[in-house]
Amino acid sequence: MKASTRVLRLLSLLQARHEWPGDELAERLEVDVRTIRRDVDRLRELGYAIEASSGPGGGYRLGAGSRTPPLLLDDDEAVAVAVALGAAAGTVANLQAVALRVLAKLDQLLPSRLRRRLGALPGVTLSLLDRRTAADLGVLTAIAAACRDQVELRFEYGDRQGQATARRVQPLRLVHTGRVWYLVAWDLGRDSFRTFRVDRVAPKLTRGARFSPRELPEDIATYVSRSIAVAPYRHHARVRLHASPEEIAERVPPWIGLRESSDASGSVFVIGADSAEALAALIVHAGLEFTLLEPAELVAPLQAIAARLQRGATVQPS
Repeated sequence: MKASTRVLRLLSLLQARHEWPGDELAERLEVDVRTIRRDVDRLRELGYAIEASSGPGGGYRLGAGSRTPPLLLDDDEAVAVAVALGAAAGTVANLQAVALRVLAKLDQLLPSRLRRRLGALPGVTLSLLDRRTAADLGVLTAIAAACRDQVELRFEYGDRQGQATARRVQPLRLVHTGRVWYLVAWDLGRDSFRTFRVDRVAPKLTRGARFSPRELPEDIATYVSRSIAVAPYRHHARVRLHASPEEIAERVPPWIGLRESSDASGSVFVIGADSAEALAALIVHAGLEFTLLEPAELVAPLQAIAARLQRGATVQPS
């Protein structure tokens, strides 16, 4: 066994059990105890905290160091990590970006047989989340890797009307709103920044040339909020929600609208929708007192909707 292979095998054994006697490790690796000591020193130089104890009950134990060195995973462990990260990426706050970075690293290391195992999971599992907005794990991983490596991507994209178009983009960042994943990228065909729903990206993606990333004209959270909550819609309204910043952060999801300003007494939002009824629904969804700032033309439709709701909010005798 080559020295490098033997050291990796030693690391795998140390990760598999709490403690190993030196002579048992030597027997497993078919070397003497002095070679085990030298290999342990090599692992320590790489950042692994390996504790050693002498005496009849002594041996070697992998401990916790000051930094996290690479882990060796067997097939089942690698699949379990990928599945858990894929689930956590869309459900745990502040974990999305980190989970995708780890998934991108795993993806370039997994052998083809494990990729097939991961690919089979969506077909035999059931999610109670809306499958229409669920992003494919493989697509997410490929996009995350392209953002990290700063390489162009080519893919087919389905717009709101269901029309498929070929896109060539320079991916910048993935953003999760709590319901939907979005890719922010420079669209080379449109010569502008665009926001793409990842669930509408076709699974077959092609990597292209490397590029130097462009700077967004505003912070990425504001850009995505404007792109998904305001820009695509025919009707817009400015409303002031009357609540503390903490209550608004807890009750108002980021996809409702673009926050323009905020103070201790409330926040001003710009909301977009395709109809007055949809605008009213978004305002009601916030569940807070509000003041309509503009447009004045929206007052009459909102009052008519409120009157219709009041007439309907009675229990008719059976």
